[in-house]
Amino acid sequence: MNDVLDFNQREKTPTFADGVNSHIDAAHMIENARQVPRDYLGGSRLGDACQRRLQYEYLKAPKDDGTGFSGQTLRIFALGHVLEDLAIDWLRKAGFDLRTRDCQGDQFGFSAAGGRIRGHADGVVVAAPNGMAVPALWECKSANAKNWRDIAKRGVVRSKPVYATQIALYQAYLGLADAPALFTAINKDTCEIWHELVPFDAARAQAASDKAVTILKACDAGEQLARHTVDPEHFQCRFCDWRARCWA
Repeated sequence: MNDVLDFNQREKTPTFADGVNSHIDAAHMIENARQVPRDYLGGSRLGDACQRRLQYEYLKAPKDDGTGFSGQTLRIFALGHVLEDLAIDWLRKAGFDLRTRDCQGDQFGFSAAGGRIRGHADGVVVAAPNGMAVPALWECKSANAKNWRDIAKRGVVRSKPVYATQIALYQAYLGLADAPALFTAINKDTCEIWHELVPFDAARAQAASDKAVTILKACDAGEQLARHTVDPEHFQCRFCDWRARCWA
């Protein structure tokens, strides 16, 4: 029998869509390369478990070859910004007085340690139709279905400690600790929305602030901080942009 089925994997033939997307992704990557790198520790990152990774970020240490943001990842980031804008519109239409800019027209934010620690909040709720305490910090994230379901099931503090740390820091530095923060999560796959109130966690905010000071002092002294694990195959290490540098 000559017409035997061949199950050997063949290379995918590029499609018209692939060609268009290659141009789109290239444009995203060029635009991203033109962005001025942060020269501060961001409040949104201080919940990361690894101090050494945060140290690499702050010092702008070169990333391993083949790492960095792909065009697709940059598109995912862009989608997140669009969904945040939609959430702002939805909440306002629902009767929430949600402010995203202060009286000077600037984004709500804070700066500490001579500008070496900074953060920018998504917004502040100053009035709400459901009787929630105000003024309250508002933070919004988007997630795929799996991560969104975990947030909705376990709550942001247990599911995403990095987000919880960001919320606590912003509440502390922006003077919004008296009222629980409103956290919104949007399911990118189904457009389901999760909302929860997050009480201020002073201990979490203090720990994150102390961590930032530790990182800055180590950078100034030329000291390398410890890794968060002794296992190079830890899942966070496997996806780290500085894995080869760190474990060399």
